Amino acid sequence: MTSESLTADLAGKPDALTALARRFPRWDPYAALPALLDDEPASVRFLGLGPARRACEVAAARLRRAGVGATADSSTSGEEPPTDAETLVVAVTLGEGQRELSTVLDRYVGRSPVVVLAPHPDVVVARYADLLVPLHSGEEEAGLGCRAYQHALALLLLLGHRLGAPVGGSGNFPGLLMRAANAARTLLDEAAEWVPKAARVLDSPAGVHLVAPAERLASAGQGVQVLRRGPIRLAHAAETGEWSHTDRHLAAVTDYRALLFAGSSYDQRFAEHLGQLRGTFVAVGATPGRERVPGAALTLRYPGDGDPDVSLLTEPLAAELLAAHWWSISDR
Repeated sequence: MTSESLTADLAGKPDALTALARRFPRWDPYAALPALLDDEPASVRFLGLGPARRACEVAAARLRRAGVGATADSSTSGEEPPTDAETLVVAVTLGEGQRELSTVLDRYVGRSPVVVLAPHPDVVVARYADLLVPLHSGEEEAGLGCRAYQHALALLLLLGHRLGAPVGGSGNFPGLLMRAANAARTLLDEAAEWVPKAARVLDSPAGVHLVAPAERLASAGQGVQVLRRGPIRLAHAAETGEWSHTDRHLAAVTDYRALLFAGSSYDQRFAEHLGQLRGTFVAVGATPGRERVPGAALTLRYPGDGDPDVSLLTEPLAAELLAAHWWSISDR
């Protein structure tokens, strides 16, 4: 694991996502799903660890919005909901956490249909799968699973769509992937200009706080884990609306710096409260009704940042590129 390997992994994001998009429609990862279920599932239980669980939470929330009973649990959870043929189990690994997934999937073998999303077909948990879905994210030298996270989230959105949840405005899944690839390419092409500026704004002995709307809190969680595991920096995640009741108190007593994934109806309140406490933030994307969040020290825009699905698949790259930058500085 080095900063150079992480930088290379991130540089490969647009091409990897474009390649995934071009597999459709000839490749249907969920073609065998109807054979596993006699009817629509009575419930869906998603399982994962760390960023994989956060991606699962996005899919579960989408399904609940469509009226489907869905939960997303950590694979280390001691919860033991009923196992039956009408419960679809979806396990996600980005390469790590397979021991924990294996333990929980033992309960479901022969009792519930199991779908496993994994970077490679030869992962240990593949033996539990009635349906194995490869992520097609390629090898990642840094071992942080940034591309695997993006592809897993994309394929979970597709699964949700198959089970009744919407994908984007048009339901054009390959089109969504191509737009996200284009957005990532823009952030990468302009990184030499914005990354050093953002890094200076966000550098603080108190660490960096990643703030995101409830629907996209997974983006903050992904950014936090890369910042902690790569350059090993203090990093924390918070939800935008909840921030005024929780992290606001930290901002009153620390040198508070935040990376805001914009798009919440509470963006402006966050900015006002943080400004009153003399904190500083960088905004990624647009806020409802405005081109940029008022008060941001720096605003990063990319094509399609008004589409929540494009943002879900793109915005973690901002935090990941910052992690690579800080990591490279610490290596000197």
